[in-house]
Amino acid sequence: VRTLCLAALLGALRAGGTELTLELPDSAQRCFHQELESGVKFTLDYQVISGGHYDVDCYVEDPNGKTIYQETKKQYDSFSHHAEAKGVYTFCFSNEFSTFSHKIVYFDFQVGDEPPILPDMNNRVTALTQLESACVTIHEMLKAVIDSQTHYRLREAQDRSRAEELNGRVSYWSLGETLILFVVSIGQVMLLKSFFTEKRPSSGGAGT
Repeated sequence: VRTLCLAALLGALRAGGTELTLELPDSAQRCFHQELESGVKFTLDYQVISGGHYDVDCYVEDPNGKTIYQETKKQYDSFSHHAEAKGVYTFCFSNEFSTFSHKIVYFDFQVGDEPPILPDMNNRVTALTQLESACVTIHEMLKAVIDSQTHYRLREAQDRSRAEELNGRVSYWSLGETLILFVVSIGQVMLLKSFFTEKRPSSGGAGT
């Protein structure tokens, strides 16, 4: 029974979906395609990890080319929808409004509802046993742990990107200050040297 419980938990945690982190260059757009059956629920979660003002354009189109979701300059968002028509759905991330900075975007695309962790769980007449209740509790806790790990992983990546950007700015500023001090020091030395340099009288004049 314990083996069955563990297998059910692992199977439920491996529900259909795709997680991906992509690099979106400036003035570029990346699109992804997924074929879905009619009535299937899908969810798209995304977040900009680094680049510019941490914003991106996103839109989703159904097989008929109809835009069912569109947001501009968003840092993060979540979109859920039930497919009304069978076919290929397209979701795109656009950075075309930016001409200088490229972005790092994370997204999670989940298809379908989460299957029950136990066989015939939705059609049961009797109450769950103590072991089955423990399986359900552990499953919910694992889901919370996975969500927390994803959240903190994205926060860590975002904070690291900001720290690296700040470190680069500080390094360039320090280098600029060093060059300015070097130039000013040389100028002061040359100016002081000119004050103490004796000017020799020019040789000339007729001697008799």
